[in-house]
Amino acid sequence: MSWSKVKYFFFDTPEEKEAAQYSYEKGQTEMKKQQDPPEQQDVPFTKVQPKQNIVSIETAKQSSKVVLLEPRTYSEAQGIADHLKGKRAVVINLQRMSTDQAVRIVDFLSGTVYAIGGDIQKLGPKTFICTPENVDIVGAISELFGEEEETNIKRW
Repeated sequence: MSWSKVKYFFFDTPEEKEAAQYSYEKGQTEMKKQQDPPEQQDVPFTKVQPKQNIVSIETAKQSSKVVLLEPRTYSEAQGIADHLKGKRAVVINLQRMSTDQAVRIVDFLSGTVYAIGGDIQKLGPKTFICTPENVDIVGAISELFGEEEETNIKRW
């Protein structure tokens, strides 16, 4: 590497810039000028409008749904998860299932709501509500749990 190229690399002088545009190939005596890259064309710039934070009430009402389900087998858990992925809240009544399968469904749905940033809460004996991240649950139902303990029903 020649000293002029090193100097051009570090100092970028106009004389050196012009000299670097010419190159010699072995066996040729004439000088060839390197072609300049094509100039970039200006593209018209359009201003991006910021998103509005206001949502009309009709739009919010149409997109909010609560699905009521009463699964009977564990194989229905994936369908429940699909409702949650579709941003729909799901109320699940597990009273018609065996306790072992109900526990498996609750475990599966707990993982699902965690993955989508949602929430799962118990509403009553073997009744749960699962919500995606766009639905908030406010309040608690604690009165039903006291009645359940008085009747000696096995809780899981």
